[in-house]
Amino acid sequence: MPLALLALAVVTFGIGTTEFATMGLLPQIADGVGVSVPHAGNLVSAYALGVVVGAPLLTGIGARVPHKRLLLLLTGLFVVGNTASALAPNFGLLFAARFLAGLPHGALFGVGAVVASRLVAPDRAARAVSRIFLGLTIANIVGVPAGTALGQHLGWRYAYCAVAVIGLVALLALALLVPHQPRGPQAGIRQELRAMGNRQVFIGLATAVVGFGGFFAVYSYLVPMLTHLTGISDASTTWVLALYGVGMTAGTLLAGPLTDRALRPTLYSGIVLLGAALVTFYFTVHSTVPALLTVTFIGAMGALITTPVQMLLMINAKDAPTMAAASNHSAFNMANAAGAWLGGLVISAGWGWAAPNLVGAVLAAAGLGLAVTGGLMDRGNRPSKVITGQDITESGSGSGSGSEPQADRTAAAAPVLPEADRG
Repeated sequence: MPLALLALAVVTFGIGTTEFATMGLLPQIADGVGVSVPHAGNLVSAYALGVVVGAPLLTGIGARVPHKRLLLLLTGLFVVGNTASALAPNFGLLFAARFLAGLPHGALFGVGAVVASRLVAPDRAARAVSRIFLGLTIANIVGVPAGTALGQHLGWRYAYCAVAVIGLVALLALALLVPHQPRGPQAGIRQELRAMGNRQVFIGLATAVVGFGGFFAVYSYLVPMLTHLTGISDASTTWVLALYGVGMTAGTLLAGPLTDRALRPTLYSGIVLLGAALVTFYFTVHSTVPALLTVTFIGAMGALITTPVQMLLMINAKDAPTMAAASNHSAFNMANAAGAWLGGLVISAGWGWAAPNLVGAVLAAAGLGLAVTGGLMDRGNRPSKVITGQDITESGSGSGSGSEPQADRTAAAAPVLPEADRG
């Protein structure tokens, strides 16, 4: 695997840290800017809103910008957003800063996934994409607990300062390690929007919203479940969340090779196992060891689904995969909001703290139905591919558009959807 993937993983590590550390620092932030904790919780929504808006907007604006330059610009915006968060003097400006910090989130993941898929041979494309997701999962093990501890001991502003420093390290790594990948003459906002109109892209995004809604219905209320039902102390929940991150890391490591081998079967089996794990957690949540094992497995299955969904969107978007890949992360944040809302509804209705598991299982089943529908609709279609750097070079030859030799060497044939996966 190329070292450029390490640079991309550093970016996603910073994204994961800034996204989730806020949740652990809400009491400190509320005290610092003079609002209540529930009111401070709107900062999480501000970041999520930035992700939803920024993913299609920024990839559209940057549709003709070479991928490496676009990555650097987006990472620079990420640094600015987190620096502004650290310096914000009041809640209003902090809210705006969190929205700003969320804007490049989806675009960074989307552009990074396309770049990663072009750095390796076609039979390793999903593994390359999964490597950049590792930064996000490792953030749940290391970055979020460390950022939370830093914010609790030195002040919440230091946590955002640390994330800004991570962003600067990522900028340097991207500049040094990621090769130039030129855009072809056909690149542009119209091409990207046309790809977004593909019905398979729409079904893929719907699968992400509904299927991952089940994951987030439980994740959003995991801490109160553990404290109220499992009997784990508040002080120990951080370690349980880290264990959750361990499961996500294991699932991400499995997702790459499995997706390269059989994309749709990996997606189907991951959703089925996620739904089964959520039902199991409904019964095991009352016993410490079974609960912790189930939590780890839920994290693994949630992460296992991420890579095949990302690859499916990129493949079906054909020669304009960037906006589809970025919009996947808008879909994740919609799933986060919808899952948390539905989980809260059943708790408020008096069904108990374990009830979100059943909501999650139902949403997983619905996500499976959407995924299978997409597979049946795709049966018999010709394989699609993600356009590669080599394709761009060949299509641009004779038109005066050059490319760096390193990009030509690293660009490989794009991943195709195997015959077994199209059904």
